[in-house]
Amino acid sequence: MIETIVVGAGQAGLAMSHCLTARGREHVVLERAAVADSWRSRRWDSFRLLSPNRLTRLPGWRYAGADPGGFMTGEEVARFLEDYARSFDAPVRSGVDVRRLYRVAGGWLLETDDGPLLARNVVVATGEMARPRVPAFAADLAVPQLHTADYRRPSQLPTGPVLVVGAGPSGQQIALELARAGRQVHLAVGRHKALPRRYRGRDAYDWMERLGMLDRTVDTLPGPPPRTPNAVLAGGTRDLDVPTLAAAGVLLHGRLTGPLRFADDLTATVARAHRNADRFRAQVDAYLGSPGVRVPAPAVSAAAAPTSVGSVVWATGFARGHDWIEAPVFGADGEIVHRRGATPAAGLYVLGLRWQYRRSSSFLDGVGRDAQHLAELVSLGAGLGATQSIAR
Repeated sequence: MIETIVVGAGQAGLAMSHCLTARGREHVVLERAAVADSWRSRRWDSFRLLSPNRLTRLPGWRYAGADPGGFMTGEEVARFLEDYARSFDAPVRSGVDVRRLYRVAGGWLLETDDGPLLARNVVVATGEMARPRVPAFAADLAVPQLHTADYRRPSQLPTGPVLVVGAGPSGQQIALELARAGRQVHLAVGRHKALPRRYRGRDAYDWMERLGMLDRTVDTLPGPPPRTPNAVLAGGTRDLDVPTLAAAGVLLHGRLTGPLRFADDLTATVARAHRNADRFRAQVDAYLGSPGVRVPAPAVSAAAAPTSVGSVVWATGFARGHDWIEAPVFGADGEIVHRRGATPAAGLYVLGLRWQYRRSSSFLDGVGRDAQHLAELVSLGAGLGATQSIAR
């Protein structure tokens, strides 16, 4: 029996491995592909981190290059994590896919494509990007389609207008890239949050760190953590928002409700996103004790709906993939119930989820603290006792 098996060798799994190694705990990390694979296989060529390099920090490892204010590419993040794994000789077994996980006498059995493994503890560190998510009516669009997980560059798409669905960071960045490549781009604008890249001389992440926004804990929320969209930023110094896309020639539409059918909600959606940026500026102004520049609400208008497009890029996010876990740890919403990563099932933990404990729990700069907490629980042989509340 192995004391602890960590499933996933991305930043969460490696952070967990480092913390267990530092405590002298026996463990192995299982990865169905290779270390940091998703940073290479699920990012487009021009992708860059939304957070500055100086905030790329994990237990015992941090960015040490010459450009702390820059933004790493996906390939650079992958190399950063590979170097991290080598720095402490992480016990990673690559090419091992876990098919089932269930409780047995004395521990947990993991059925893998490389044979069964028995562990006393299991840490599920597969993150938030297990499965690309697309609506059911995607099958009714008889054109080539790519999810952002498979999009790489404009030349990958066939000729003709491109419909990008989703106005989060990925959707807006890809729509702008396609427009600059000379493509006619339609953007279906769903829920998103606008945020200035820089304000009053500092990067947005500098302000979020200084104002304690990244350290806010789930206990301070009025209810369960919302599945809100990520704020729209682009790696660099320029703002990215829907009006910027319109100025670049992107044709705007409301939320996609069916094959080339759009809701009449563009104006309201963009106004709601702008209010997020306005609140952020107001918080910075309050912190500094002086008023800043008020930015007027943007004026946008919807274009006529296209009658046809040549291809579709789905920037509709990802779903967690936990259907291989056979344990009574799921709530009514289908999500794993946990308290700071400890589930109701003794010896079963999760790591790397959004708002696992802090706002930054799923970030490169935040997952390490959750890993340290879980490593301490594992080392103490602690879990979530039957009489302990699972509430937030």
